[in-house]
Amino acid sequence: MRALTEVHLATLRRHMVEVIEIEYDLAADEIGAASLDRRLREALLRMPRHRFVPDPFLALAYSDQPLPIGFDKTISQPFMSALMIDLLRLRPDDRVLEVGTGLGYQTALLSRLAAGVWSVDVVEEFVLSAAERLHALELTNVTLRVGDGGRGWPDEAPFDAILVSAAVRTLPIALAGQLASGGRMVLPIGEGEGGQRLVRVERSGNADVSLVEIMPVQFTHLETVI
Repeated sequence: MRALTEVHLATLRRHMVEVIEIEYDLAADEIGAASLDRRLREALLRMPRHRFVPDPFLALAYSDQPLPIGFDKTISQPFMSALMIDLLRLRPDDRVLEVGTGLGYQTALLSRLAAGVWSVDVVEEFVLSAAERLHALELTNVTLRVGDGGRGWPDEAPFDAILVSAAVRTLPIALAGQLASGGRMVLPIGEGEGGQRLVRVERSGNADVSLVEIMPVQFTHLETVI
């Protein structure tokens, strides 16, 4: 069988976005919206997801499923990545913290939608690999570091938006405290199979936070450094 060409991959990418839009429509009552944000849709159509998956899974890069990336971690299902980013309601001048860089796909999408992205991962190999992939795409508004994502990035806080790509058992106070007034955070909260919920957090001007549950999800748990 011949290798996939850029034309093939672009067709698969368009199909991926079409599938995401169908899932949006089916889950509209839970999500609170029936369609993707226009800027996010354009970013999904342009971002080469196949550049952010291990080579053995290249042919599956645009399938609507999570894929293994090593260290018992996965790149999230495209629908879930899109939904979590969409729920942040990003503006072009926003500063974003991402907890869980992985190989950098969500990082790359965030970079197209916000002014700057600070992304942290506990796995050094992921950070090094993501840096190479992002550099190759000339995405220059991203800063990466190896560290405990549960502690956030205090030196760069506050952030307008925080995306957490792994599950936590309870709302992380350290991260909530790094949200700017009006800031939004999206993350999975809960324990065990069937016990996690995707949650949107918003911080008001008086530092109070409100939580809205979106839908059941299943993520690996956030690793922390003791």
